[in-house]
Amino acid sequence: MARVYIETYGCALNHGDTSIMKTAMLKRGHTIVDSIEDADVVIINTCTVRMETEQRMIHRIKTLYRYCMDSGKKLVVAGCMAKAQPYLVASIAPSASLVSPQNASRIHVAVESRERVVLLLGDRDRNVLGSHLEKHIAYIPIQDGCLGNCSFCIVKNARRKLVSYPIELIIDTVEKVVRKGAVEIAITGQDTAVYGLDLYGRQMLPRLVRAIVEQVKGVYRIRIGMMNPDTMSSILDELVDVLNSFDKVYRFLHIPVQSGSNHVLKIMRRRYTVDEYRAIVKELKRRVRDIAIATDIIVGHPGESEEDFLETIKLVKELEFDRIHIARYTVRPNTYSASLPQIPSRVVKDRLKRIIEVMEDTCLKKNRRYLDKILDAFITEYNNGSYTGRLDNYTPVIIPSDKALEIGCYKRVLIREATFYDLRGIVVD
Repeated sequence: MARVYIETYGCALNHGDTSIMKTAMLKRGHTIVDSIEDADVVIINTCTVRMETEQRMIHRIKTLYRYCMDSGKKLVVAGCMAKAQPYLVASIAPSASLVSPQNASRIHVAVESRERVVLLLGDRDRNVLGSHLEKHIAYIPIQDGCLGNCSFCIVKNARRKLVSYPIELIIDTVEKVVRKGAVEIAITGQDTAVYGLDLYGRQMLPRLVRAIVEQVKGVYRIRIGMMNPDTMSSILDELVDVLNSFDKVYRFLHIPVQSGSNHVLKIMRRRYTVDEYRAIVKELKRRVRDIAIATDIIVGHPGESEEDFLETIKLVKELEFDRIHIARYTVRPNTYSASLPQIPSRVVKDRLKRIIEVMEDTCLKKNRRYLDKILDAFITEYNNGSYTGRLDNYTPVIIPSDKALEIGCYKRVLIREATFYDLRGIVVD
């Protein structure tokens, strides 16, 4: 039996795939180790969503490949880069095995073989999920794949086909991780709003969340993962009902807008208009008390004029997002956007700087409304002398404490400081 070390990069869905891999290997009798020196097999679960991410992966794969070649260990490259850019991986790590996201549950084939293994074809096994838990946050994929065809996206080349997991399996997996000590359940996917379409013929996300809360006992909270605005619009009423009905569900949604310009959205092949997006956010804020909305924005996409960029700035100020993930557009291979005339780097850098300033001002303004208030925070993590708690809308509260706090408990916290990213406070009870 092998001792296996895994490094994971990228989104929550990748972390969910790592849980699937670890669960599969443990069932086969292998051991998961925390140190690369203790391993017989090294796995890197890769991300390639942006150019800088790809460069980081290339550097890390090269480093691991040299280490494995020198030490006689086996290297397995898994995840999105293995699927979307297999020839690139093979050029820098010729003897490494390749395993696609869809083959996460079959990772043991690569681990156990003495030869190089390439597992890039085949569909995801929708009857296998992972219940391996590290610390107290569980990442549970509910679906993989996307119905969109965004012009800038390389991930669709790695995770194209929509595959949803059965409700019964998801509930069983949540029960297992809660018994192991999970206090936060991140149900994740490329687009959680389309969950169930392939399996049940309809969108089932609200029903899934309701079923988890009603059937799984214990102290935990659910964070619903990213969803696209065009696919969530048809389940908006049901989502509002779920968010308002259950204390165990964070009043938080992650809805990427990408641009505040209809012209750019059309080039991106996003399937909604700015007005449609605006209407969704305003409806959620009107109907769900103190809901937090996170969004994604790409700056400098081909075709974005200064006027288009200013429209994005305007939308950020108007909708006052609680969290904004900003990315500079970078060329991704085998995408339509890569074939378009590119905006000069100096222009993109300038726009990135300007929108980051707006983001920090906007998010700081939102967080300052909590100053000097005493709030309930749900404790989920401990790192380097500080605990992290979450408000009902998932806003993070950093709590430095010499006294041990129980993970999974609620604490009354006085908010003494606010940044654009989080709150800082002290326990008062």
